[in-house]
Amino acid sequence: MNSTEDSNPPNASARVVEELFAALSDLDVDRAVEHLAPDIVWQNTGLPTLRGRRSVVRALRFANRPGLRFDAVMHHVLGDGNIVLVDRTDTLQVGPVRSTFWVRGTFELRDGRITVWRDRFSWGNVALGTITATARELWRRVRPA
Repeated sequence: MNSTEDSNPPNASARVVEELFAALSDLDVDRAVEHLAPDIVWQNTGLPTLRGRRSVVRALRFANRPGLRFDAVMHHVLGDGNIVLVDRTDTLQVGPVRSTFWVRGTFELRDGRITVWRDRFSWGNVALGTITATARELWRRVRPA
């Protein structure tokens, strides 16, 4: 994760969100779940809202199956009390194809755990990342050695 040159340490809420994404990037869903409140609500642009830790854990485990990979690069993390704003780049990999796209996240915390997780992203950006990654992989396979 990228850090800023600000000498002030990030607040505790920002650290929770950073630790969540570190765990997810390490494919450690069990460690990630420790940062989620039982009544968490996870909203993603254009996707159904997931309610409750059980639903969120099921989605996270689904995304961490063999052949799938997730990674996030944190560009900006700003915590103000129990609200954290994140600007990051996510990478989803299915087999050899990697799609990278920007995401803006808003997190609300209560008692040190994430209660609301809202991710906003452009489906066009996701599609472009997927098309570019697919073309790159196809070119790699067909180009002369």
